[in-house]
Amino acid sequence: MAADTKRDMPDEARRVYGSRGVGALIPAIAKPAFRRRSPAAAQIIADWAAIVGPALAASTTPRRLAAGRLTIACAGPVAMELQHLAPQLISRINVHLGQALVTDLRLTQDHMPSAVLPESRPAPPSAKTIAMVEKRLESLPEGPLRDALAALGQSIHSSSPAPASRLSTPRPRGA
Repeated sequence: MAADTKRDMPDEARRVYGSRGVGALIPAIAKPAFRRRSPAAAQIIADWAAIVGPALAASTTPRRLAAGRLTIACAGPVAMELQHLAPQLISRINVHLGQALVTDLRLTQDHMPSAVLPESRPAPPSAKTIAMVEKRLESLPEGPLRDALAALGQSIHSSSPAPASRLSTPRPRGA
């Protein structure tokens, strides 16, 4: 019998030649991920809106599941409502998981955004800003670098007003 297939060798020293099933690789890959968060906690976080409904999901976020205690972050006024709904909420979570993993809720106050606001676009640069940036870049050759610097300069000078001395003359090096 070959030395690398003896039964009395430790698992680390054994080499398996040939193909292995994907299931054999899962524990080594999943172990670091499950150290931080258990599979049940990950499922609760992923399915939170389906478990508690959209109204409570908008103002609460599950944070941690440890030793049967689920920590939920919520806005101040919602905490009182969750205290009254705790038995029903624990029941819904356990039914969703298929086993009784959650026995207690811990509520922590956290500022929850009331609604996600769409990103606002900055105002386009003024003609004066465009002319000033182009004047600064006139010594550069045409190309993608100049275009990128022009866009950056227009963005910087249109977003916040700079002192007049900085806009009008460049500072000498070493000063």
